[in-house]
Amino acid sequence: MTLTIGKLSKTTGVNVETIRYYERIGLLTPAMRTESGYRTFGEREAERLRFIKRGRELGFSLDEIRTLVELADQPGQPCADVDRLVAQHLVEVRQRIADLQRLEVELERLVGCTESSVKQCRIVEALSGGAVVGDCRT
Repeated sequence: MTLTIGKLSKTTGVNVETIRYYERIGLLTPAMRTESGYRTFGEREAERLRFIKRGRELGFSLDEIRTLVELADQPGQPCADVDRLVAQHLVEVRQRIADLQRLEVELERLVGCTESSVKQCRIVEALSGGAVVGDCRT
């Protein structure tokens, strides 16, 4: 199966410019070119692109994905390196969750301001760097 970049984009749900970028930085192998210069891709590139897309959806950085791609290209190797990378990513995800939970508490504390004008709004004051004592609810 041969795909143009547009068909590859539709098949994988990855933007054409993103595909070009991944090709430029070496996450995708350079595409074959037709005589008229159009890129053509095969199923292998589509599978690789789905792999990259899923990795991005799970929050992996492009460097982490590059490492995962390199490891995936060596199927006979032990899984320990993949496991270490994923374990480190899990630590980072848990830290972000904790940060988001603290943010949620802070936003809950701020929401519901009943002041009559923005000038008096303690939410705006808090976002401007002012300290908010108590909450905005009356």
